Amino acid sequence: MGGYGKQCTPRRLWLNHVAMFARKIRVEYELDGQRRACPLKWLDNFSMRNFTNASVFDDTLPVADGLMEIGKKVPLDQLKVAMEDWFRRKMYLSKTAKLIVAEQQRS
Repeated sequence: MGGYGKQCTPRRLWLNHVAMFARKIRVEYELDGQRRACPLKWLDNFSMRNFTNASVFDDTLPVADGLMEIGKKVPLDQLKVAMEDWFRRKMYLSKTAKLIVAEQQRS
């Protein structure tokens, strides 16, 4: 058997995934004094549409409600502004709600 299987092992692919999306972020919104995780649907919609045409947001991967993995070069402040704008355009986020985007601390 050739070396193909040895070169493309799932472990190797996983290591590549970790290197690309090295940061984990929490995406929440606050409404009436209560924080809630942004639904995966919202995060996925933002990541899939890339309405900004800004390639810097290509390295975003929604993984669960309120959780995303992003690349090292994604500017968190610009991501927050772009997401907030998109969520308001889609009417996911009300005018009185506040978006909170924060990097999770490594354990």
